[in-house]
Amino acid sequence: MIHGETLTDTELGRALLARQGLLERIDAPVAEVVARIGALQAQHWPAIPIALWSRVQGFSPAALYAALDNGELITGQLIRGTLHLVSAAEYPEYAAMATESGADSWHRAKTPPTEAMAAVRERLADYAAQPRSSAELSEFAESTVAAALVANPDLLSPEELEIQRSHNWRPFFRWSRLRRVPEPGGWGAAQPVAYAAAPRPAIWSDTVLLELVSRYLRAFGPAAAADIAYWLGTKTPPVRDILAAHGDEFARFVDPRGRQLYDLSDAPRPAADRPAPARLLPSFDSTLLAYSPEHRARILPEPYRDVIYQRRNLRILPTFLLDGLVAGTWSMQAKRRLATVELSPLRPLNRRERAELQAEAESLSRTINPGIPDHRVLFA
Repeated sequence: MIHGETLTDTELGRALLARQGLLERIDAPVAEVVARIGALQAQHWPAIPIALWSRVQGFSPAALYAALDNGELITGQLIRGTLHLVSAAEYPEYAAMATESGADSWHRAKTPPTEAMAAVRERLADYAAQPRSSAELSEFAESTVAAALVANPDLLSPEELEIQRSHNWRPFFRWSRLRRVPEPGGWGAAQPVAYAAAPRPAIWSDTVLLELVSRYLRAFGPAAAADIAYWLGTKTPPVRDILAAHGDEFARFVDPRGRQLYDLSDAPRPAADRPAPARLLPSFDSTLLAYSPEHRARILPEPYRDVIYQRRNLRILPTFLLDGLVAGTWSMQAKRRLATVELSPLRPLNRRERAELQAEAESLSRTINPGIPDHRVLFA
């Protein structure tokens, strides 16, 4: 039976914006903000400082790099088998989800791997006690598996061995036990491509799943069980069961399509008439990925979905929000003396909207490109 007050898409959108720091930027240390807004996808590294600039009061990229350098933030292969940036304190539970859901699976052949291969793989984490390049991990995996096969020829099927070698063992070491770090040198705008040992995953349990469900709702609620499962990269029934088992701990609502939604009781849910400022979001922004694809109307108008999601190359374009909804896309080019942000509206803009976007885009450009003297905002 469906329970709770029905919330409009606008009300759901305002709840999302409030939690994400997109109604008012969050005045807190960057690691604390990342914990509050949920795991940030990090496969496109330049998107991370833009996502945080949109959400954090007074953000500078140096604050992000400092938090990564001192270990408060970690980038690793986590939920849905995708690189994410998370707080170090929350890493073990996300890593446990990666293992439980199969996102950590490395084998590619039909023949399942032997249990002994888990111990062989664990040696990679020991080897990565200091940062290692992809080439070093490939060489180490090859030599370690080759030595293990001498002692146990049935350790790995010939088909699996051929596949792994053809991919330089990359599936074997793209793993939540390894975090991403920069090559020798400090953190900066370049994609971190080396690997180092990461915290061990938590032992999987209903308690871990409940914690992950609560984190999701803190960042993206109210939401349905299917939305939570989609974000975590797992099946819906276990999420639905944990919500049912702890039903008294969650508030319940209904969306305009009649779906049962859950939320943290004390989470913010602003009124629909709460003003929402213009905001620029990066590629692969969490707000556009946090719900099952057919249920994103709280932030993405249906007519724009196929514009924002480029299926041919699996990209999600940078977007801008007006009144809490995606209203266009944008791009940025930086040269030695001039940085340009080009805004491409998907609907007509009034004078106030253009002025808000102009100010936001110029502020973003100056933050992300501090060494460039001139900045220009164009409307396509």
